[in-house]
Parts: sequence; C-alpha cells; structure tokens
Amino acid sequence: MVQTPSIAITLEEFLKLPETEPASEYVDGHIIQKPMPQGKHSTIQTELSTAINAVLKPRRIARAFSELRCTFGGRSIVPDVTVFSWARIPRDENGEVANSFQLAPDWTIEILSPDQSQTKVTKNILHCLKSKTRMGWLVDPEEQSVFVYLPDQPTDVFDQPETRLPVPEFARDLALTVGDLFGWLLD
Repeated sequence: MVQTPSIAITLEEFLKLPETEPASEYVDGHIIQKPMPQGKHSTIQTELSTAINAVLKPRRIARAFSELRCTFGGRSIVPDVTVFSWARIPRDENGEVANSFQLAPDWTIEILSPDQSQTKVTKNILHCLKSKTRMGWLVDPEEQSVFVYLPDQPTDVFDQPETRLPVPEFARDLALTVGDLFGWLLD
C-alpha cells in the first residue's frame, strides 16, 4: 500500500472524493492507496471469486465481490475479495445489489502484492474480525501460503498443496486446497 501524503481528513470527507485507480482506503484518518494488482494477484483474485460464486451464488447462500468498497467501524477499505452471505447483501429499493456497502463482509480475502505491507493488510483483516467478519484470509502468492484468521483464535498458516483450506461455515460446500488455489497460476 502506498501512503498518500495528505493531512488527516474525516471519513465523510474521504467518501466525497473521487475514486482512484487503484483504489484508496481510509484508515485512521489517512488515505492509503493500494498498489496496482499484478499478474499473480489478479489471477488468484479472479479465479477465487469465480470459484466461490460457482458454488455459493446459484443456491443464494453467498456472493463473492472483487474490489468492493466496504465502509464500517470508522474505516473504508477495499479488500481484494469480499464474501457476503445472501441475506446480508445490501439491496436498493428495486431489490438490486446496492452500490454502497456500509457493513463488514462475512469473509474477507486479501492477496498480497510484492510491494504491499503485510502489516497494513493484516490490520484491515483484524479490523474486519472485530466487526463480526467470520473469517479472513491473507493469500501470499510468493510463499504459496494462506494465513487464516478467525475471531478469538490463533492465526493458522496453510502451505501444503494437498491441505484443504478452511472456509466459513456457510461456505462449507466450497472445497479448495492450497494446491488448487496456487495451481491457477499455472493455467
């Protein structure tokens, strides 16, 4: 993440600013621009969102979103993938998916980029967990590891190709191994 030099502003002021490319996040009164996704990051993000939606969306269990701005608990963040259980997806007056998500996701997934601070990304995952997110993943393509964060439990790391990755209870039908996740980089 790249710190944007600026004076501290309020969340309300931040939300009135035009969107940036890549996305900027609001953390502790400061604007932090995410790095531009590169090949490994983009591949995993696209394939993971597709895999989650293929299993959960047709049965209206949950839906994965890529690069969705979520504003809650005094922060406005843009995780690489967010998953919301079907009943928690904000809807507009027409019943369509709303533009504004003012709540924490049920599952937050971050994919580490080479020039990204693991500490800053982890802080966003922990912020989500404090706001009732059920699970967080930090995917490290270079190390081919997945750190799994759960509320009030020790962090676990998964790096053996045959190991099935844990998912939130609502996504129990999603069967992904570490090898599946990083195998997408070979396709």
